[in-house]
Amino acid sequence: MIPTEPSKISDNKYHFDSFTNGKAFEGNKKDRLPAMGWNSWNAFGSGNTEALTKIMADKIVELGLDKLGYKYVVLDDGCYKSEREDGKLANEPVKFPSGFKALSDYVHKRGLKFGMYNDIGTNLCAGAAVGTCGFEKTDAKSYIDWGVDFLKIDNCYYLWDNATFSNPENAKYVFAPNLRQIQLKKGEFCILLNADKGILQGRGACLKDGYTTGIGTFDGTNTGTSPVGPMSGELVFDLDIPEEGEYELTVNYATARQNGCGEWLQVAVGTGDNTLYFYDNLLPATDSPEAFKNSDPIKISLKAGYNKLRLMNHRRQENTLCSYAAMLEGLNEAKPGHDVLLSLCEWGKTMPQNWGYKVGNSWRILNDITFRVGRDGDPGFGEWTDPGTPSVTSQYNKAVIMDQFAGLDKGWNDPDMLMVGMTGMTTQMSQTHFTMWCMMNSPLMLGLDLRRVTKGDELYNTIANADLIALNQDPLGIQAKRIFTTATKADRDEPIESPDTAYITDCDRVDILAKPLADGSLALSFLNLSKEKKCGNFAVDTGLIKSFLGNRLPENFYKAPSFRFRNLWTGQTGSFEKGLFSVNEIEGCGNVTLKITPVEG
Repeated sequence: MIPTEPSKISDNKYHFDSFTNGKAFEGNKKDRLPAMGWNSWNAFGSGNTEALTKIMADKIVELGLDKLGYKYVVLDDGCYKSEREDGKLANEPVKFPSGFKALSDYVHKRGLKFGMYNDIGTNLCAGAAVGTCGFEKTDAKSYIDWGVDFLKIDNCYYLWDNATFSNPENAKYVFAPNLRQIQLKKGEFCILLNADKGILQGRGACLKDGYTTGIGTFDGTNTGTSPVGPMSGELVFDLDIPEEGEYELTVNYATARQNGCGEWLQVAVGTGDNTLYFYDNLLPATDSPEAFKNSDPIKISLKAGYNKLRLMNHRRQENTLCSYAAMLEGLNEAKPGHDVLLSLCEWGKTMPQNWGYKVGNSWRILNDITFRVGRDGDPGFGEWTDPGTPSVTSQYNKAVIMDQFAGLDKGWNDPDMLMVGMTGMTTQMSQTHFTMWCMMNSPLMLGLDLRRVTKGDELYNTIANADLIALNQDPLGIQAKRIFTTATKADRDEPIESPDTAYITDCDRVDILAKPLADGSLALSFLNLSKEKKCGNFAVDTGLIKSFLGNRLPENFYKAPSFRFRNLWTGQTGSFEKGLFSVNEIEGCGNVTLKITPVEG
């Protein structure tokens, strides 16, 4: 049942050109606020058990966290048998002796919702050979039978990408071959065009020694690749054709199985809904990425006059979308009208902010926030800064500029589970981390062992801050926008003109985030990413706020003569005059988060 090649795409709704049409697939319900709950991975890794899961469910109710919105109890990796039984998923008998339906019933009886985990590859990340690839309908039926409300679906061992634990040679699916020349013929008509006569659109691809290379989609798993702007490149020829008809296209190409050069080529004419695909497959391999040869003729249809011929490979995104869609379609078949929430966990590899809204409620934006799983309480478990992905600030630095991709009609950017309470995270760090996730409308999935929490202690007061949770769950569903940063351009000491889209990784800075709320007020958060206390006049005014938020705030907010505020961590209240909002000092890794309400008249 495991396929031997990627799905053939016969419906343009799965193609790259559909990504901006705003149409979600059947069964993917919208208008859902970010998910809240608990996930087993950070605290227990593959060592989670039925008994521990029941304890966590009971603790959620005992602590009253369910009343604050924490509803989902999610089993992560390590809960299945290592292989299928009669083609179906089965519970690991020692750790989960009662089976998943019984555990689901236990969770539901406490007024909570039950979540599980799988992978679009052949194996789960921890190794079990029970990935959904080729078994989507079978597994969807099992999940419906077990009463699953939430599915986190990972991306390891994926057959059509060089993902984690996958064959590196799978890059052949991800990138187009190097392209040096095209020939177009019809009868006596013949044109020969070198690659440099085409136009490289998007980014990532480049012209090298007379040929194009790098046509494909960026790998967004790690830090450093901005999520804003085009994520892939194409070689485009604008052609003026004398007469309508069928033409033969020959491509001079060379292949490899490495980043930047693969074997899969897409040939299309037109854009948007009018795109026609004439080739979408592997080309025969060549001896090296510089050993060019001519393809067999590819028949394409052209109209008289202007035509846009596109040579490309968007399959990294399209294949991943198809794999997640297969599970959604399986759920639709198993239970029409189901309410299962899909949490896409492909680590931002294929830039899911472009297409994730079609099949999911949220999408991971980077690799895991921590790799020290299953050792809750070990020193250094939680990280504040790290140049790679496993830290609060690296996840924040990317997610904070992704507000354009989030919303009730789309879904939510997911910078991974909360590290609140993990050893290595101070109370100050945990509060600011929690604030960031709430302001950014990120899913709030607790990752600590809840037996360490006592009602009224510092951990509880962080994760149970109802005022902060209200920002995350505000019915407007608008992710905060960064409207100011003290960071300057890397090459000179000048302000950054577009703090809402600039990907900044230097954490020696203060950011100011603004989030409009349904009651006409504004949440304003002053965040110190540095570990050192920052002093100064950190300020924004209504003019700057309006330039970024516009009519997302009512006009009376901008015209108000004065404003009252409440500090959502300390409870301090006060007022601001003349539409100027400022703070003078912020502790290291700290925040000042205010709810600001206009005073009429």
